[in-house]
Amino acid sequence: MPPNLTGYYRFVSQENMDNYLRALDINVVLRKLVCLLKPDKEIIHTGEHMVIRTITSLRDYVMDFDVGVQFEEDLGPVDGRKCQTTVSWEGDQLVCEQLGEKRNRGWRHWLEGDRLHLRMTAEDEVCVQVFQKVK
Repeated sequence: MPPNLTGYYRFVSQENMDNYLRALDINVVLRKLVCLLKPDKEIIHTGEHMVIRTITSLRDYVMDFDVGVQFEEDLGPVDGRKCQTTVSWEGDQLVCEQLGEKRNRGWRHWLEGDRLHLRMTAEDEVCVQVFQKVK
């Protein structure tokens, strides 16, 4: 049975965000701004339904989905694209595949103790973020 990811998580660290954003064709000014942000995550996990909020001082991004069900994701606030997204479990990892203009786009979340890890990919770039559970 997969873990329940419900909780509020504070930003701890990130690696390679600038190159990840460059792979998504984000302009240099916005890349620099995003690299300065320290987002929090709030996850509500009820059975096969999940809501993942990424919270920043600029804007929030909300993913509301059912695990295993493909949906059209509007990534306009991120990079202006839409993609066909499916989120599923691979063991204890929540894995997202985002099919669209960019090859190898997606992410995976997993827990190690009270730390939530996020590995995002686009093209050949990988960005890793770590968050600490606070409630």
